[in-house]
Formats: sequence, structure tokens, C-alpha cells
Amino acid sequence: MISSNTYFDGNVKSLGYQSATGASTLGVMEAGTYEFATDKHETMNVIEGTMTVLLPESSNWKTFKAGESYQIEANKTFQVKVAEQTSYLCQYK
Repeated sequence: MISSNTYFDGNVKSLGYQSATGASTLGVMEAGTYEFATDKHETMNVIEGTMTVLLPESSNWKTFKAGESYQIEANKTFQVKVAEQTSYLCQYK
């Protein structure tokens, strides 16, 4: 079954689904700054656009472009900045 998720007053939207490799969400973020919390390990794949991310326990922001990915461990909080609409695939373990 496909689930629909809306966050931050509609500025982040995603579709959740289950595949042979596990649970994933495919989404889009409008320009803005967001804070997310994890409950599972996440691999965030940037599909289009750019994400500037403050990873947990880091004091430096790092930029990820289309085709790049980053990982966040379970039970962590991280911040994301996007300057334009940016799409992503988030895979959970």
C-alpha cells in the first residue's frame, strides 16, 4: 500500500511504499530549513536539487547534490536546508 505524508505545513511531501529492499519514501521539499528525527537507520538519496545537511554530532554543514547520498543512524536528529525544490528517495532499515 502507498502512504502519503505531509510535513512542515505542506512544504515537504512524500509517498511511502514497501519494496523487496524494504521501506522507502519518495518525496519533494520546497525551499526552506527543516529538522527531522529518525526512528530507523535512513539512507537519503538526492534525486534532483541540492541538500545542505547538518548531520548529527557535527558542527559543519555538508552539501549533497543530485546522485549523492548520506546516512543517518536511528534515533538521531538532523537539519536540512534546500534553496529550491529538491526531490529525494529515503530508504529505511
